[in-house]
Amino acid sequence: MRLSNYFLPVLKEAPREAEIVSHQLMLRAGMIRQQSAGIYSWLPLGLKVLRKVEQIVREEQNRAGAVEVLMPTIQSADLWRESGRYDDYGKEMLRITDRHERDMLFGPTNEEMITDIFRSYVRSYKDLPLNLYHIQWKFRDEVRPRFGVMRGREFLMKDAYSFDLDEAASRAAYKRMFVSYLRTFDRLGVKAIPMRADTGPIGGDLSHEFLILADTGESEVFCHGDFMRFPVPGAGVDYGDDAKISAIMDEWTSAYARTDEMHDEALWDDVPAADQMNARGIEVGHIFHFGTKYSTPMGAKVTGPDGKDHDVFMGSYGIGPSRVVAALIEAGHDDAGIIWPASVAPFDVGLINLRSGDEATDTACGDLYSKLTAAGFDVLYDDTDNRAGGKFALADLIGLPWQLIVGPRGLANGEVELKERATGERLTLTLDAALNRLAEWQAETAARFGG
Repeated sequence: MRLSNYFLPVLKEAPREAEIVSHQLMLRAGMIRQQSAGIYSWLPLGLKVLRKVEQIVREEQNRAGAVEVLMPTIQSADLWRESGRYDDYGKEMLRITDRHERDMLFGPTNEEMITDIFRSYVRSYKDLPLNLYHIQWKFRDEVRPRFGVMRGREFLMKDAYSFDLDEAASRAAYKRMFVSYLRTFDRLGVKAIPMRADTGPIGGDLSHEFLILADTGESEVFCHGDFMRFPVPGAGVDYGDDAKISAIMDEWTSAYARTDEMHDEALWDDVPAADQMNARGIEVGHIFHFGTKYSTPMGAKVTGPDGKDHDVFMGSYGIGPSRVVAALIEAGHDDAGIIWPASVAPFDVGLINLRSGDEATDTACGDLYSKLTAAGFDVLYDDTDNRAGGKFALADLIGLPWQLIVGPRGLANGEVELKERATGERLTLTLDAALNRLAEWQAETAARFGG
């Protein structure tokens, strides 16, 4: 993509109301635009990142055996009355009435609707286990939306729902999703620590939230240092092996890890001082096992091998891709701008022409652009006539992993400059050597983050 043809409305300064780094940088980098309190348009650069996060989430859900559906944003209030949550949910639920005076709502979550779908089609235990998920926009009318997309009113959510014949099978499904989340966040380039959590209005007796460590995190985190060393299962993990999946979860829940809301000072004192990690964290995922909380009142039953009807056991599993984008920025930035993990960067390479209009640099950049694109790189080619300092600042701000800098002085010696955004390291290389180094990085990235 040539920058001269791209829509990238960057700002020199962040608006005063942007309180945290991710909100400031997303506005400055032209990723989002606020339309009203807690509601944002996603502009091209931000949307590219959001879609990459979404795709990694989708791939790992599919790998773990979940099946994708798509449910509407608007739900009937009658379903929520069946479950008993319509009046209990609170003012966060946006309640509306259609032209026929029917009570509707903009879905804050989908337990009721997915249960209705399930009960409409599934009758026998032979159709279980089943895990259905979708990636859809949600709305919660927060009393004080803030921090940009970190705590907005409208947000993108992946929510999955498992259905099983009995509690043992349901807890096995929960463990599969637990392991899937470990892999998902690893592929997103961050360490997410699972912590025992309160089930809240979702219900049930088993829940974990996954937190990314970041200095600006909303929650205080107390965890054992072993979490930084626990291995994440690879792409070949066998989700059909319940014993192996259970062993992975057992390891990842064997050490102390809680937020300030669930913190137990007595248990914390049992952790050796050298292994205590007290930090800040951002919640990016939450999983719940709630048994028959929804299936019983809504009549979601299957006929078991004994010929009798059984209420199905359920769990729900959420990841907020839009929130993840902001969390990745909170975890990866410096004074110059964003530092994206390679797996979700909007472009792989920023190709910077230091003298657009110069025949030699234009020709060299055009040749490099063609070769990189043909090799599978997503390239943002800065072919504008802006000053070099402005081009460097823009490249640092939007956080592309590599900057390939082409100027007349270097070309006279057959050389270009290659800068790695994460480390700031600059290398002066021949054109072929620069392409080879990027190809090596491409292979390393595929091995590290590939599905």
